[in-house]
Amino acid sequence: MDSLSLLMGGFGEAFSPMNLLWVFIGALLGTAVGVLPGMGSAMAVALLLPITFTLDPTAAFIMFAGVYFGGLFGDSTMGILVNTPGGSTAIATSFEGYKMTLTGRAPQALATSAIGAFTGGLIATTLVVFFAPKLAELAVHFGPAEYFALAVFAFLACSAVVSDSLIKGLASLMIGLLIATVGIDGISGTQRFTAGVPELFDGISIIVVTVGILALGEVFHTIYERRRPKPRPSVKVTGSAYLKWRDFKEALPAWFRGAGFGVPFGVIPVGGAEVPTFMAYATERKLDSRRKEPQFGKGAIRGVAAPEAAGNATAGTAMGALLAMGLPTSATAAIMLAAFQQYGIQPGPLLFERNADLVWPLLASLFVGLFVLLILNLPLAPMWAKLLLIPRHYLYPGIALFCALGVYATSAAMTDLLLVLVIGFVGFLMRRYGFPLAPIMIGVILGPLAETSFRNALLSSGGSYTSLIDSPITWVLYGMIAIVMIAAGYKHYTNLRANRTARRHAQRAAEIDAGAPDDTADRTTTGQ
Repeated sequence: MDSLSLLMGGFGEAFSPMNLLWVFIGALLGTAVGVLPGMGSAMAVALLLPITFTLDPTAAFIMFAGVYFGGLFGDSTMGILVNTPGGSTAIATSFEGYKMTLTGRAPQALATSAIGAFTGGLIATTLVVFFAPKLAELAVHFGPAEYFALAVFAFLACSAVVSDSLIKGLASLMIGLLIATVGIDGISGTQRFTAGVPELFDGISIIVVTVGILALGEVFHTIYERRRPKPRPSVKVTGSAYLKWRDFKEALPAWFRGAGFGVPFGVIPVGGAEVPTFMAYATERKLDSRRKEPQFGKGAIRGVAAPEAAGNATAGTAMGALLAMGLPTSATAAIMLAAFQQYGIQPGPLLFERNADLVWPLLASLFVGLFVLLILNLPLAPMWAKLLLIPRHYLYPGIALFCALGVYATSAAMTDLLLVLVIGFVGFLMRRYGFPLAPIMIGVILGPLAETSFRNALLSSGGSYTSLIDSPITWVLYGMIAIVMIAAGYKHYTNLRANRTARRHAQRAAEIDAGAPDDTADRTTTGQ
């Protein structure tokens, strides 16, 4: 009850006219910056940080509450519309969201995203208010061995589920892991795959990889498709942004499942919401494969609902971990930590006692920001979808220009512009030959975590490999890996048999059409 009374006092502060205005401005600006390729929610917070220096701390952080969630929604908007997510947390959302756009359901996809962001954020923020200390304790139980097992589970689950070919899924994963190894080894200090280029000593930025694989890869693929005789489907921007009851009922369980994935990951420092969004996407795809008429690959609304709810749920509990422990579990949270320190405030266990006048209005403004975003973006969804009416010969060069600007703005290095072109060509080839994109992204994102955790576990145990499996958490994770691989192997085996049978039938039908005797009919007659 104490937390509830303090939260009510925070709402009293957040509902003042000026603070409501700051939340609204933050949500609008966060969304606007988030839609730019290569920018994303972290960049939105970083770019808008200087303009808050003239505000008092409470107003500044109330504005950041709007920017925080607004940037996450902006990340997803362009991913849904043109397959160009503003940040890596929106990659999983863009897979089915873009397919929905191609089938003329862009407003519905954006509405699903907005409601999913609201649902995940609301659940997570509520838990933060009442259970922040308990949630933070989960992170204490994760050591290097647990992080490694978690990364391996994400690698194999993603590679096995998102592709019809296990070989292609693993090949994409290996490309991602190879990109992740570029740079100076953090433990030994040796250079790896840098070719002596100083700009590669810090590795290849996730922004460069995301923009290259998803954004430029899509631009190149679009150019290639326009040269082929088969025309690409035209995209219609029709319909209301408000979901029909059938669509709402379809998305509802996915929103809650996605939030369930996102909540615990907000307090585990694995780099952000990429892992839970991919896990939520993979789970929905697996459930969809059991239906009579699978929808994934055609624009499945659950493929948008679950990752979006997972991403915002992770963001909500990440804020709780930042406030309660001073632990930034994502890039955006790290920038928020820098913002706190800019005002001479140190997040941690004593924050709720020393700066209660700041913390509780901030938590209240997170709730307010979620409602503002929902009210703002549901009506604006058709307007965002109108971006698709821009002629392609203007739209895609514009996307390429924003990609270049976004990449250059993060590092001011010409090397990154060359890298994004090369990686964009790789993304085009992967689309051209049917390789899945999700494994390469999960490899790039989690590759460094897996390598560092593996080596730290061995160093701390004197080189004993049994340290990788000596805790109940690792047993559970490796057990889940075994189940996933057995299920994936069985699925691919049955698909292979079905394909062989179909090819035999097709070959036999062709032989019959060419005049060969139908021995099947002869055998049937003999049997009678």
